[in-house]
Amino acid sequence: MNMSDEKKKGAAAAQTMAAPMSPPGLINKDDIPQVLPILPLRNSVFFPGGVLPLAVGRQKTIALIKDAVRDDQVIGVVTQRKAEEEDPGAADLYSMGTVARIVKLLKMGEDNYSLVVQGLARFRVLDLVQEAPYLKARVEAVEDKTAAENVEVEALGINLKKLAREVIELMPELPAAATELVESITHPGHLADLIAANVDVPIEEKQAVLETVDLKARMKLVLELLNRKREILKLSNKIDSAVKGEMSKTQREYYLRQQLKAIKEELGEMGEEEEELDELAERLKKAGLPPEVEKVANKELNRLKTIPAASSEYTVARTYLDWIADLPWSKQSEDNLDIDNARKILDADHHGIQKVKKRILEYLAVRKLKNDMRGPILCLVGPPGVGKTSLGQSIARAVNRKFVRLSLGGVRDEAEIRGHRRTYVGALPGRFIQSMKKAGTRNPVMMLDEIDKLGADFRGDPSSALLEVLDPEQNNSFADHYLDVAFDLSKVLFIATANQLDPIPGPLRDRMEIIELSGYTFEEKEMIARTHLIPKQLKEHGLAAVDQLVIEDKALQLLLTSYTREAGVRSLERRIADLCRAVAVDFASGKTDKQTITPDRVIEILGPERYYSEVAERTETPGVATGLAWTASGGDLLFIECTKMQGKGGLTLTGQLGDVMKESAQAALSYLRANAERLGLNPLFLEKTDIHLHFPAGSIPKDGPSAGVTILTALTSLMTGIRVRSDTAMTGEATLRGLVLPVGGIKEKVLAAHRAGIKRIVLPERCRKDMVDVPEQAKKELEFHFVTRMDEVLNLTLETSPWKTVPPAEEPKPAEIRA
Repeated sequence: MNMSDEKKKGAAAAQTMAAPMSPPGLINKDDIPQVLPILPLRNSVFFPGGVLPLAVGRQKTIALIKDAVRDDQVIGVVTQRKAEEEDPGAADLYSMGTVARIVKLLKMGEDNYSLVVQGLARFRVLDLVQEAPYLKARVEAVEDKTAAENVEVEALGINLKKLAREVIELMPELPAAATELVESITHPGHLADLIAANVDVPIEEKQAVLETVDLKARMKLVLELLNRKREILKLSNKIDSAVKGEMSKTQREYYLRQQLKAIKEELGEMGEEEEELDELAERLKKAGLPPEVEKVANKELNRLKTIPAASSEYTVARTYLDWIADLPWSKQSEDNLDIDNARKILDADHHGIQKVKKRILEYLAVRKLKNDMRGPILCLVGPPGVGKTSLGQSIARAVNRKFVRLSLGGVRDEAEIRGHRRTYVGALPGRFIQSMKKAGTRNPVMMLDEIDKLGADFRGDPSSALLEVLDPEQNNSFADHYLDVAFDLSKVLFIATANQLDPIPGPLRDRMEIIELSGYTFEEKEMIARTHLIPKQLKEHGLAAVDQLVIEDKALQLLLTSYTREAGVRSLERRIADLCRAVAVDFASGKTDKQTITPDRVIEILGPERYYSEVAERTETPGVATGLAWTASGGDLLFIECTKMQGKGGLTLTGQLGDVMKESAQAALSYLRANAERLGLNPLFLEKTDIHLHFPAGSIPKDGPSAGVTILTALTSLMTGIRVRSDTAMTGEATLRGLVLPVGGIKEKVLAAHRAGIKRIVLPERCRKDMVDVPEQAKKELEFHFVTRMDEVLNLTLETSPWKTVPPAEEPKPAEIRA
């Protein structure tokens, strides 16, 4: 009988002690028909003398009830073997049941009845004689075999009553009249049935009591069930005594769960929590934990088993063990050590940047020879847009490793690196451990993006926490505050990226292998645009499939020279995207002709040219010189303008200059005054003259000594009236004695000059060695002059020589190189 069809009212107490049991013998054996309509009962056993409320709604059962009420006949109630069976047959029913009389029937709604039945006597099912419209069976009445006056039966009855009283005392929730009800029953069989109906035991055991015809055997069976119930209640009271005292909400939950646990253990049942913990233990076993970590995990797991599931401490411990189980302690991907394959992948993904490619191939070569080599820690430094971040993904693909990216820009909290301790609410491991979980292997390629933009405040210094992570001698036992156990990061291939080295603390910089990436030449940008940027933008704008867009070489060159001026290719990609969007609008409007992007079409779509060569215009008058500067976004041109006016010998410097650059201007002026006669100037030229030195782009801070030669050239041009050559740029530090000292950033400065259309560059002699890094294309198109003294600089940069007297013989001649 389905609970939704014939439902017990009060499932836990179907035949409660409060419901009086009628004395046996309410029906004579001869009055029981040979054929009875059968009502299948689910999840309960009905005993003679009991009263059971039922709710019925199944059509077969309703038909049975209507016929029984109409004919005033008794019915047979039999328990199903399997509760889930919807339409039971003979094999699905037990062979013993109870004859019952319907004492009350109420119609609760359409196809929904409520009735009360009274048990009268036992019967045995012989066979089914009808299955529709409801079950009917041929039955025989069953009577007790042992006489009730038997001495042993009487003794068993006394024991049953005594044990029942003990159980009732252990169950304060039962009414006080329960004891009086048990004492008032004199018939042994009635007493056994009453107790069996109300004791909380499985259905199979209750059915065994119903099928036991021998009175003595039945009473012994009920005595055994009742004795087991008493032991369970005693155990419950023992647990109750063990946890007495003041109990908070958490302690109360713990107490209740201890009771539940004891009962489950006694009944041999396992709950969902135990299954989850077994599953967690299996995951920890398969995680390949190091011995020290396994010891900590097992200890935490044993503690977890004693914590109530509703406790907040349970969640903390469970989350911790989940992290332990999910981390790749021993799992690692197999490196692809094929050097030719790696070279092909790196070349296909990125044009140029040979230094990085060479270093990765060296690493693979050594790994091929020495399997246990630690992962390198590289730092790619260069201007934005040169492909530092995308290079990490390419390297991961080349060596067949997982790739994870960790953005460090703006990170100010040391806990972001090392994690929070578990004592804090919502604590989590640091970003490195989170990234390792995400990677799923212990040897991924980990990109530490924007490492130069780490911050520091009252919460700690993340760059100091990185010292352990990026130290090959320490990161094999990285200590995260949350895990509180050592984790091996030595197999990780770390690749950090930065735009400039200065903000990176010295100790951290010392732990990384610095590889500098400079900007691209025009030819490299053109190649990158053809092989990478244009195909990518065509695909992203839905134009790759139609193959109806062609960008002419001259149009692409116009983009490079007049619409972008950067070290990388990010702006170039945006301009190409602008062209693709304009063409996409035409296609969406119904124009299907193949479109060719010409220079005129570029101007039509993008508007007037944004950049043009201003060197010639700037240097048309004396007092303006073109210098070269290094910036975080690559090299750039630096125009230095100066003018003179009547005054008292003052020097004004404007353009947001740093102290070093101001001192360079003072030194240049002093050199000019010291060599005034050689230059044909009045030694007292400054007495009635003020000089104003200005560095345009005043909103940008400027500093450093490399503008020294440019400042001196501009001042000499101003005072002598000789113009500076418009095709020449220069860089170098000038001393009071007129020496030219080396400076840095040569490659970036040369590329900036190349982009701006400069033809001649003057560099310090000691920077000749840095020409190794300059691309061949720039070497071919530019004329380089290497100098050691300012005399040479002035001869090379001014349109005519400013010297009125011959320089000293020992001064070397200007060195010149053409490549």
